[in-house]
Amino acid sequence: MASILTNTSAMVALQNLRTINSSLEDTQKMISTGKAISSARDNAAVWAISKVMESDAMSFKAINDSLNLGQSTVTVARQASETVTDLLTQMKEKIVAAQEENVDRGKLQDDVTALSDQIKSVVGAAQFNGLNMLKGTDDVNILSSLDRASDGTVTASDITIARQDLSDDAGSFGTGATLAANVTSVAGGNLAADGTGGAFSNGGNTMTALVAGTIVAGETYNFQVAGETVSFTTTTTAANDLAAGLTAAINTAGIEGVTATVSTATISLVNTRAFEDVTLNTSGNGSATFALTANGTTAAAATTNTQTVSSRASDVTFSTTAGVSEGDGYRVTLGGVNYDYIAGKNESFEDVARGLKTVIDGAAVANISTNVTQKSGAWVLEIDNDGTALTLADDGAAGGVATGGLNGVDAIDVTTDAGVEAALSNIETYIDTAIEAAADFGSAQGRIDTQNTFISNLTDSLKAGIGALVDADLEAASARLQSLQVQQQLGIQSLSIANQAPQSILSLFR
Repeated sequence: MASILTNTSAMVALQNLRTINSSLEDTQKMISTGKAISSARDNAAVWAISKVMESDAMSFKAINDSLNLGQSTVTVARQASETVTDLLTQMKEKIVAAQEENVDRGKLQDDVTALSDQIKSVVGAAQFNGLNMLKGTDDVNILSSLDRASDGTVTASDITIARQDLSDDAGSFGTGATLAANVTSVAGGNLAADGTGGAFSNGGNTMTALVAGTIVAGETYNFQVAGETVSFTTTTTAANDLAAGLTAAINTAGIEGVTATVSTATISLVNTRAFEDVTLNTSGNGSATFALTANGTTAAAATTNTQTVSSRASDVTFSTTAGVSEGDGYRVTLGGVNYDYIAGKNESFEDVARGLKTVIDGAAVANISTNVTQKSGAWVLEIDNDGTALTLADDGAAGGVATGGLNGVDAIDVTTDAGVEAALSNIETYIDTAIEAAADFGSAQGRIDTQNTFISNLTDSLKAGIGALVDADLEAASARLQSLQVQQQLGIQSLSIANQAPQSILSLFR
């Protein structure tokens, strides 16, 4: 049926042309924007995912900036620590040179002082954007990542960098909980003081050797004292004569720091060596026996016997079970004067003992020398007094401000024999502290470098992922554009033909 009111063919042709025009419009938009999905209208789900990823990518750019800032800060700290290590090594060379007595120690002291001042200058200048990692103990957090959970929750991650205090600050003793139970002092010939102010002097510690048993004239007995052997051959059967003969032999040998006296068949061996125990070994070809008593214990009488008398120095012994927290302060009082060391982060009782040593040595107390050692698993600060009697006490308290890692380096004195000896010991502690600081900063810098590289690669991956979701395939779009343009032309022609169909009805009325 022909109709001039309803042209079905034209309607179909028009619909096709509209579809072609719509597709052509989308393709032209895709080519002009470069995106297959440029708005939520195009594909709401994919568009939402891409926007979330874009926001993360922008955030990671800020994280890169944070890591770059942190990297620069740690680099400055590491370089400063390495410089301090080099300066301390130079200082050690001066201290070693001062061991000789025929050198100009005054000139060497000038060099040591100059190096100390330079160390202080380096530590003070080791800041980046106002942040100095070589002073104080507070950790520094560097933003390193944003972690998105499956539920969409976002949390920030940090790289924590520990400050390494290389200052010479004395710190401050706390007023918190008492820590006196963690430290015990023994003074004055093993008299228990334990913080009570017991006296200690240069009297030394004593071992006794009680001579007994059957003695026959002509027997030879040997005493090995501190590795040196002395002998005596009996001329009588009296125990006191044997004791007197061995006593004289010990004193004649001139063993450093060791003297002997005799009374009623008992030899008293006095050890005045500052930091060295003295061992006595007895032996002989007779029947005489020796009962050895030292440090409160007795080795039962025997011909061959061994016993050790402790060094003259008094012991400040630290706990083997308690831990050390930041701000824990420990105090040694000598003659009424306090010497304090306050622990920093991650320190041990070894650090506390060595810290107290540097503080006491730095004060240059007359006739006082120190040493750090380990006895039965406990760290011990040995303090020797080679002068008149002083009081020795100890204490401990929490809640203080940490002592700087190089406290006392400016007090190193190489003008005296005692100062040189203390300096040679303490400089190793300072060097170890600086090396550890530089190593920690180097490790932290390596971690930041790795994270920075990872974040850069992750950002690139995110951008590539976003592109895969929303970017247009321009090769396909170009081919489709030409195809749609041809379809559009054909559609127009088809519509034109359909519109001319009703004109054929006019011929029926001619």
